[in-house]
Amino acid sequence: MNEMPEAPPNKRKELNKIIMKFAKPTPGKATWQVVNTFTPYLLLWVTAIIIFKNEYPLWIGWLAILAAAPFLVRIFIIFHDCCHSSFFKSKWANKWMGYLAGILVYTPFTDWGKAHISHHSTAGNLDKRGVGDIWTLTVEEYIAAPRLKRITYRVFRNPFFLFGCGPTFVFLILQRFSQTGIQHKGRLSVYITNLAVLLLLLLGGATIGYKTYLLIQLPIIIISATLGLWLFYVQHQYEEVYWARNDVRDSIKAALEGSSYYKLPKIAQWFSGNIGLHHIHHLNPSIPNYNLQACHNEIQTLHPVNPIGVRKSFKSLFIHLWDENTGKLISFKAMRLIRKSRREK
Repeated sequence: MNEMPEAPPNKRKELNKIIMKFAKPTPGKATWQVVNTFTPYLLLWVTAIIIFKNEYPLWIGWLAILAAAPFLVRIFIIFHDCCHSSFFKSKWANKWMGYLAGILVYTPFTDWGKAHISHHSTAGNLDKRGVGDIWTLTVEEYIAAPRLKRITYRVFRNPFFLFGCGPTFVFLILQRFSQTGIQHKGRLSVYITNLAVLLLLLLGGATIGYKTYLLIQLPIIIISATLGLWLFYVQHQYEEVYWARNDVRDSIKAALEGSSYYKLPKIAQWFSGNIGLHHIHHLNPSIPNYNLQACHNEIQTLHPVNPIGVRKSFKSLFIHLWDENTGKLISFKAMRLIRKSRREK
């Protein structure tokens, strides 16, 4: 992604004019997205139940589960938009849909939403890391860290840990507890979500049996959580990502360079609710997901942003440390070369 100069005031005004055209919820689009997302998800659940209860071949049931998981990712995007109050015009509609979708994705609406809004205000800010983001150390911080912290960081950043244990831990365990510093309403949303998840488990056990319920529910939530975590990871973890200290951070660059334009195949873009256009989302989180593509198309003429393709995105698995000297994320191997060159001097 090429670094762009700071936008002059007149360009910022033009940019804001474009953004405001799309930062308006459309009831028809929102309603249709709910229908074309929740309906097939529920139908696939019913299909999986029929398959398992009638003891059809397991691979047929797994096809239904694999098909349902991307729809749950799309449900999470609806939940995410509701946290920003951008999906519907009505505050109450966003709240009720947010709670409903949050229960299905095992994520408390208010608690997660408050942390996520903090993430937006601190994205790309080296001095305000740690809220709603992937743990990232600078080269200097890593070199100066105690041995135990360096080992912990390496384990955490290992793809097998991050995308193996990570999704299950975050969505099945971590989301069951309120985040530090979240006030009463946030904690209440955790209790409500946990109670609803428990009631769904009890209902599933009483109707289709615990074994059938868990055989369907656990793979769907784990697969969708893994897909979702990968999308979130790629959004802010790539070689040319923008990070800056608080006193020089530019909000436009933090959005357009600190959040990726992850260009996905059309079917993957549909299931992920256009979230690959993350640079547009960070320009203004009030833009609903169904308007992101149209907004991007207009903004490209004013501020072109280079996309990250699927093949290039896998490179992000091997870069772990922010190098303030080069302004890039680098690998542990590159960091070792930096340390070696310093010793030789």
